[in-house]
Amino acid sequence: MIEVLTADFMIRAMLAAIFTGLAAPIVGTYLVQRRLSLMGDGLGHVAVTGVALGLLTGSSPTWTAVGVAILGAALIEIIRERGNSGGDVALALLFYGGIAGGVLITGIAGQSAARLQEFLFGSITTISVEDVWITMALAAAVICIGIGFGPQLFAVAQDQEFAKVAGLNVRAYNLLLAVLAAVTVTVAMRTVGLLLVSALMIIPVATAQQVTRSFRTTLIAAMGLGLAASWGGLLLAAWSSFHIDGVSPGPTIVMLALTIFALTWPFGAWLRRRQRRRIPFVEVDPLIHHTIDEHPHVHGDGCGHPAIPHGDHVDYVHDGHRHASHGSHYDEH
Repeated sequence: MIEVLTADFMIRAMLAAIFTGLAAPIVGTYLVQRRLSLMGDGLGHVAVTGVALGLLTGSSPTWTAVGVAILGAALIEIIRERGNSGGDVALALLFYGGIAGGVLITGIAGQSAARLQEFLFGSITTISVEDVWITMALAAAVICIGIGFGPQLFAVAQDQEFAKVAGLNVRAYNLLLAVLAAVTVTVAMRTVGLLLVSALMIIPVATAQQVTRSFRTTLIAAMGLGLAASWGGLLLAAWSSFHIDGVSPGPTIVMLALTIFALTWPFGAWLRRRQRRRIPFVEVDPLIHHTIDEHPHVHGDGCGHPAIPHGDHVDYVHDGHRHASHGSHYDEH
């Protein structure tokens, strides 16, 4: 096991897993806040076409996937903002068109399905030195932008109308988030694969939300959980390879993330139930009751407003106001 961990391919895989595990949950946190959890899946399918173009032209599939995914992200925002179809329809169109175009172009390029499968389900142990540097650079950019523009991205994701009133360019920040999602998809495609990348973006966020109550702590906890799932899944796959054949790191990372979520959910449910019992209702300030010696309003025969008895006191309605007589007490309006 020590020999495997110190091997060159394993060191490259661990570096890629660390940066991917940190970057993916950052973008996933904003997507969950905007209720676009499936956006990563849509962009992953679009990136398949980019990978196929790279195989067809003989260029780097990573860079072609980045370019096509960014175009797909911009298209999603255009359809959501100006089109008559909703965001879910736009994602569905990209789902089918992206995967169909990728498979078609891969066949035209004369590549086998096994070659495309490396990008669909991940192949982190075969990642090259060049791909590691590209992954580290793109992931570092996503981390810096995601944290540096955190207040603006959170405001746009939480309430776009408020963000407009606050003077933020909502369209620009929506496009920025879409581009970050596209870059993150291509960053993680060699780690967990294009078909599973959304899981690494969303599951750590869903797990963090079980035990956190603020956006900042959710973001930090999701990054930690993403790092634990990606690195732990890689090590678990390496250990399992000595006992079971055919254990892939990508699916192992996702299954480990799901396991952490399943273990955290009961504790989160207990915390929410405890919070509801601690504060059963919203506290309000008590009403002010004034005391005087006599009732300030005299009701004569021509008043025209009958007195309404309520137990040991009488309510009078006059000139649109209600006056309650309680011996020497009254409610002031």
